[in-house]
Amino acid sequence: METFDQIITWLENLVWNTPEALPAMVVILLAFGIYITIRLGFIQFKGFKHGLKVVTGYYDDPEDEGDINHFQALTTALSATVGIGNIAGVALAIHIGGPGALFWMWITALFGMAIKYTEVTLAQKFRKTNPDGTVSGGPMYYIEEGLGDNWKWLAVAFAISAAICAFLTGNAVQANTVADVMQTDFQIPLWITGLITASIVGAVILGGIKRIGKVTSKLVPFMGILYVLGALAILIINYDAIIPSLATIISTAFNPVAGALGVGSGAVIVTLSYGVQRGIFSNEAGQGSAPIAHSAARTDEPVREGVVALLEPFIDTLIICTMTGLVIVSTGAWDMQHPSGFSPSASQVSYEVTAQAANQPQDTEGEILYFSNGVAENGTMLHNSAPVDTMFVDANYSKPFTGRIEVSKENGDIAYQQNGDQVSTLYGGVVRTGAPLTTAAFEKGLSPIIPGGGYLVTFAVLLFAISTSISWSYYGDRAAQYLFGFESIMIYRTAFVGMHFFGAVASLATIWAFGDVMLGLMAFFNIIALFALSGVVYKTTKQYFSTEHETPES
Repeated sequence: METFDQIITWLENLVWNTPEALPAMVVILLAFGIYITIRLGFIQFKGFKHGLKVVTGYYDDPEDEGDINHFQALTTALSATVGIGNIAGVALAIHIGGPGALFWMWITALFGMAIKYTEVTLAQKFRKTNPDGTVSGGPMYYIEEGLGDNWKWLAVAFAISAAICAFLTGNAVQANTVADVMQTDFQIPLWITGLITASIVGAVILGGIKRIGKVTSKLVPFMGILYVLGALAILIINYDAIIPSLATIISTAFNPVAGALGVGSGAVIVTLSYGVQRGIFSNEAGQGSAPIAHSAARTDEPVREGVVALLEPFIDTLIICTMTGLVIVSTGAWDMQHPSGFSPSASQVSYEVTAQAANQPQDTEGEILYFSNGVAENGTMLHNSAPVDTMFVDANYSKPFTGRIEVSKENGDIAYQQNGDQVSTLYGGVVRTGAPLTTAAFEKGLSPIIPGGGYLVTFAVLLFAISTSISWSYYGDRAAQYLFGFESIMIYRTAFVGMHFFGAVASLATIWAFGDVMLGLMAFFNIIALFALSGVVYKTTKQYFSTEHETPES
């Protein structure tokens, strides 16, 4: 098992986390985004208005082949992309890369719009009709049909990666995130949250894409509007900080600064890398997942669904991620410490023991960090890679911690007070990242009008994670259908629900990494096909807008 973990970590670093350089997948996706943007004449700008017209139902025809309308296809795809990445991903990018990372997320979204247009247009063009009258599409179909039988191995490779990724990153990880948040904020046992969310997901996905489309068409607008309204309220309260925040985001994109207590390297390559990487994770452009949902749209014109799809990165990244980023920067939450309670052995906590104390007990293995009046004497205690300030043993911050923390890599780190009593929770000011940073920003920003504003983020995490699992179940069962036949769909859906519950109660460090590797492979296989079929998209686009259809500008 240890060898497997090492292999997964190596692959994850190779695909997504190359140190001191842009990761391989980031370079590949950006390169294709620039290429296809130029080849299609900046379709993300020219086709934007037309996409809005299509999604409003102007061209809807119930007689067209397909399972759901344009709006339902968009919301189904958005329910998979608008999620944890908009809450935790933006915060992580700012935490590590500084505010300038958001600028590079914007750049990624602009090119991502052209990539989404390309892959969805192909998915519509090469989709197939199932025995029950529904349709299936996606990269595995446009690879096989568009490139020929000699490339079927690539279609199979994509489908395998997609089925696994849906099972893990699109499902188990989402359930784990929700269960962890509910346990932390409300002390709800993991299994109870898992049982509830698995039941909700099962009730929706077992009804197929039509039920999924009906649910997401209501859930996505509701959760998106609720989250954006909360962010808008904060920005209105802090209206005088909006322009300075935007200036900080743009200036630090090219001249990065380290965040609170030196978090982040202050290097342009780190800011750019994390901004692009989080942007890709957020809007999923080029990963090949969204085309599976969009291929179910009722239309006889592939380009119509393509222009609908290019709206996704705009909504996901340029609107929702920007709102999150502005809240974090304008409130100053990214560059400050936040009162927090945590276990000495929490995964976010690490220790640097610089000197071995002379009075260390002889029967204790490992290193020991000693504290006096809450301050470490022979080293440093870090939370999210940043030093913590004075530690306390009570939530009122009235009793400084005096004692020791025994640092153990095998059995967990244990804190003892001077009198020998064990301490399960320590309190102090810490630098936050991920969803907790966004929660802290909403808490601070909404405090003048609503106490407990951070719970809005908790509620958003719950809705986003459930909707992501719902949509990814469809991606996974279409991949399973391609690999094993139409009869495998219900088996996959049933297993998907079981995996959702398992994800809620299990420790998923390796599963998360494995899912990210599969996500990277999905994108890699898909981009190969998009490069090879870019000529088909160019001809299809030119034909659509040169016949009786309105021009992209109209």
